[in-house]
Amino acid sequence: MDFDFLNSKTAATLDEIRVRVAHALARHPLCRNVRFDIVKVPRTRRGGNWTVTLQSVEPRAVWEASEIVADIQDAYDLALAA
Repeated sequence: MDFDFLNSKTAATLDEIRVRVAHALARHPLCRNVRFDIVKVPRTRRGGNWTVTLQSVEPRAVWEASEIVADIQDAYDLALAA
């Protein structure tokens, strides 16, 4: 059985990723006021080509915000511009 689909990421634009991160953070009570930006970066060994910079996070929300972002980074890859 081919399990490559479990390791594949969905391609998304910067705007799509920004919306997904915003919605995910808004669902968590501690992360509703987190300000962030999505940044395109060179592809890493783990395969990622974007990251999130958290700009305004209250101390008790840092862990939750980081976990939310990590889950989204595991699921989405930045789509190449046409």
